[in-house]
Amino acid sequence: MTEFVAALLVVAGGLFALAAAIGVLRLPDVLIRMHASTKAGTLGSGLILVAVAVHFGETGIVARAIAAIVFLMLTAPVAAHMIGRAAYRTGVPLWKGMVIDELADADRREP
Repeated sequence: MTEFVAALLVVAGGLFALAAAIGVLRLPDVLIRMHASTKAGTLGSGLILVAVAVHFGETGIVARAIAAIVFLMLTAPVAAHMIGRAAYRTGVPLWKGMVIDELADADRREP
């Protein structure tokens, strides 16, 4: 039974990783691409790590998998924010369909 659950988790994680890869290739803007890669990539990696924990079931491996998931959840949003901020500040062209640019005035006020 654990092999079946682990297999489902691996397939689900792989599908989310595939969605992240397709999002990076197909989406029009660096900020939107970054959003797709961090959300779906983190979820895909987390599901695969949960599958590893379920499959092996040893305390040490489960602890490492949980630590890796926590690390991903803490670092991926921060890294995405920093990459997005750097891209915006360096003038990377934004998507033409964007209606509101909330940072246009905020960037002018910062030193």
